[in-house]
Amino acid sequence: MQNFLKWTSLCLFMATMPLAIMAQDPEEIEVEEQTEVSEPMSGDMPIDDVVKKEVMAQRRVLAYQPIRESDIFWEKRVWRIVDVREKMNLPFSYPEAPFFKMLSDAATKGELPVYSTEDDKFTKRLSTNDVLGMLSKTDTVMTFDPETYEEKVQIVRNDINWEDVKRFRIKEIWFFDKETSTMNVRVMGIAPLIDVKDEQGNFRFERPLFWVYYPQAREMFARQRVFTPGGNTNASISWEDLFEMRQFASYIYKESNVYDRKLEEYLTGVDLLMESEKIKNEIFNFEHDLWQY
Repeated sequence: MQNFLKWTSLCLFMATMPLAIMAQDPEEIEVEEQTEVSEPMSGDMPIDDVVKKEVMAQRRVLAYQPIRESDIFWEKRVWRIVDVREKMNLPFSYPEAPFFKMLSDAATKGELPVYSTEDDKFTKRLSTNDVLGMLSKTDTVMTFDPETYEEKVQIVRNDINWEDVKRFRIKEIWFFDKETSTMNVRVMGIAPLIDVKDEQGNFRFERPLFWVYYPQAREMFARQRVFTPGGNTNASISWEDLFEMRQFASYIYKESNVYDRKLEEYLTGVDLLMESEKIKNEIFNFEHDLWQY
């Protein structure tokens, strides 16, 4: 008898369940079915590559090998010009990551110290405000309001376009280390050059914006990838590798001399380039002539 009562109660409970569900308020059922759409997290954003590349961002540079002053047997300072329009220097003007934009962004954020161009000995460091004032120009223009037919003075800010920087100066020191019997070179500074034009847009002269002390920028350069032409976009070469391996084209426009003058002050055209090649050959021949066979 007890089993019969349990079975009857179970059947009644099962029969009344659909009625209880149907008796619920439709609005309550709709509210329960709604789910909030969560915003995608940063890790869920699409990656425009096969994998997320983080190896280059974690790279560190090795410190220069210490050299004693008494081991420097011979030394010469030279200044070079790197033109980004040359085929070998095209990575400097890669649109997605131009070299000048990397320098200017780091300088304006205070991540990279830059120095005045009053001299090339890195004696005066520029503040962030100085860099901002140098890289942008505030000007006033007259605008016409089409509704009130009035002329108004509007202040506009014009930032330097990275495409306007077509050449860079590089200061370096060549020296012969008698301890290792090798000729070495150290890049000391890099300065972007910008064209100065008149009101008609005619070229007047070229001036440097600021000097970057290369030893202080090596850490940043080592974490910035260089786009290398040739089809392999996965080539893991950084700007620090490019300068250390000398993978850029340039010509010498000045060498250390008693008059402290540039080659262009007494040479022009082809003669200037020939004198530049002559200085390169002198550096090479000096090391070669030290050896005896």
